[in-house]
Amino acid sequence: MRWWLAGLVALGLLGGGPAGCGVAWAQKSADTLRVVWWDQIPDLDPYHTQLRAGLVVAHQAFDGLVYRDPDSYVIKPLLATSWKYLDDTTLQFNLRHDVTFQDGSRFSADDVVYTFNTILHDPQVATPSNFTWLAGAEKVDDYTVVVKLKRVFPAAMEYLAMVMPIWPMAYRERVGEAGYRAAPVGAGPYRITEIDGRNRIVMRRYDGYYAGSPKGRPAIGRVVIDEVATPQAALDQMLAGQADWTWNFIPEAFDRLAAVPGLQVTRAETMRVNYLQLDAVGRTGGDNPLTQLKVRQAIAYALDRDTIAHKLVQGGARVPDAPCFPTQFGCDTGAAARYAYDPARARALLSEAGYPGGFETEMVSYLLPQIDTAVRRNLAAVGIIVRVDNLQVAAALKRILGGEAPMNLASWGSYSINDVSAILPNFFEGGPNDYALDPLVERAVRLGGSNTNPDLRRKYYSEAIARITGQAYMIPLFTSVATYAFSRDLEFKPYTDELPRFYLSKWK
Repeated sequence: MRWWLAGLVALGLLGGGPAGCGVAWAQKSADTLRVVWWDQIPDLDPYHTQLRAGLVVAHQAFDGLVYRDPDSYVIKPLLATSWKYLDDTTLQFNLRHDVTFQDGSRFSADDVVYTFNTILHDPQVATPSNFTWLAGAEKVDDYTVVVKLKRVFPAAMEYLAMVMPIWPMAYRERVGEAGYRAAPVGAGPYRITEIDGRNRIVMRRYDGYYAGSPKGRPAIGRVVIDEVATPQAALDQMLAGQADWTWNFIPEAFDRLAAVPGLQVTRAETMRVNYLQLDAVGRTGGDNPLTQLKVRQAIAYALDRDTIAHKLVQGGARVPDAPCFPTQFGCDTGAAARYAYDPARARALLSEAGYPGGFETEMVSYLLPQIDTAVRRNLAAVGIIVRVDNLQVAAALKRILGGEAPMNLASWGSYSINDVSAILPNFFEGGPNDYALDPLVERAVRLGGSNTNPDLRRKYYSEAIARITGQAYMIPLFTSVATYAFSRDLEFKPYTDELPRFYLSKWK
């Protein structure tokens, strides 16, 4: 935290007057939106990344069959013109005839079949749980395709809209997987024209983008994304007038940034849930106290989540009882076990578990340092000494997915899908994010995601939530509030689904 405060003081954001006076923001004259963020995307293939930043880029450069309106959440045609269920597990799509990919090749049913059938067998797919419901696709004719489901899956259209962009078959097969990673091509409103390692991404408006898309033709011709190593580095670029848009800066900077000439700031709650996950099944090996229920419950009671949400995160952040976002279908907060802030009870539970003096463990995190600090201090107050390893998102995920994190402090945005099938299976169906491996939870989650009866879906998901929280496998900490700072020359609207849409932005 000290390095953050020192940087803010030096920049005039804590104490003194506002920084940045006289600096000119925006490259409106160059028709270039300069974006800076502190994520580094190792692979821009949208199926090969779990990073939110990767999803953001994907929605600019790729299109799927359908589009979810960010205001109404209504599913609209995109690459498909219409669709219908032939039966409970078969969807038929009629496709546009006027679409070309950014390499000039024409879009057809072949591309849909290639994409969906390939991802089912691709070991590089970053989130396999997103596609466990998919059986494959079949071509009817050049502009008609059938999508087969393995089981009844009510949320299928949400997934098709949010996480299933279409690859260009001819181009990807010609250049190969490595070539596609180096120069990805989609059918979206922007084309990725430059990738400088993990440091810069350049996108240009695709002039061949088809008419009638709900995304529309972008008003801004060029987007340059600089990927930096720390939140402070992103803030530095904004204050120096070297960038026009950033997000997810520290809440303490919000009011001061609002006073900086040339900038505007806003914030909005998102569907992202931040959590502390515990190695209940002992994946990390050794003498692991976290495998004991009373230890995990002690940790839940030791965390002052209200203070973290309302004093550190701010901006309307909430403490969710269930490990999901409250609006998601099946997110039954009433079924969740509740853990009020109670250090005395935490210490008593630790003593009952055989750790009256506490213990030492490690926590891997990619959240802001002040969140790490708050969690570490709360746990230290009851005798649990935590070594924090704060990493870039990709590096942290590598350790977490590899089963190397006794505790991990992270977040999940559900790919902006408003259904708990976008969060619970990722953590509780035996995949690499599962540190519980509880067959009772797995069964309930699986049944909840494979039923057309909404009441039965709710019943199974409620059973899963009761078990997850009762066993303290995952402790939801707070909902995210995205903070945005951008040039006063830019018209930009944030959405609760945490997807910045640069293709809808424009210069004033």
